[in-house]
Amino acid sequence: MQQRLARGEAAALGELYDRFASLVHGLAHRVLGDEDAADRVTRDVFVHVWEHPETYDPEQQPLRSWIAGLTHRIAVQRLRATETAALAVTGSGGTEELERRVRRASVAARADYIVHSMPAPLRAALERAYFQRRDYRRTAADLGVTEDEARRRLRLGLQLLATAHDTGTPGAPPGNGGAA
Repeated sequence: MQQRLARGEAAALGELYDRFASLVHGLAHRVLGDEDAADRVTRDVFVHVWEHPETYDPEQQPLRSWIAGLTHRIAVQRLRATETAALAVTGSGGTEELERRVRRASVAARADYIVHSMPAPLRAALERAYFQRRDYRRTAADLGVTEDEARRRLRLGLQLLATAHDTGTPGAPPGNGGAA
């Protein structure tokens, strides 16, 4: 994909967009909380990919993680710029509040990325337990698995979600740093 983009193959960008646009838009929307801003970030991410395909190193991380990290970085930059401008207009200093907002948005975006990236059996167990308020016994019955398997899936899913509070970009290994 990287080589095709470097050669200027528009079809490669189209394939990449088809594959990752919903991920990019979803992460951007989660960070910014605004549909139009998420649309602009989505455009900016794919423009960056088109203009700078060499910035992706397949030896470092999967393409999905790289695009998620790029999205996170651009969305956080946009959030900081927007919030800083709003603070300047209102006259309130609030850089600490700005950083808290950015951290909350980053954690929420990372949690969304983790949930959407986890294996379907873990995600299904968490969805039943959280959204449908099922205990592990009912989750096991709903999924047609043993109670031990339901507990295992819930435990693993929650362990993955717990990493959302780690610093770093979505998709980056926990403790990797890489904060925007």
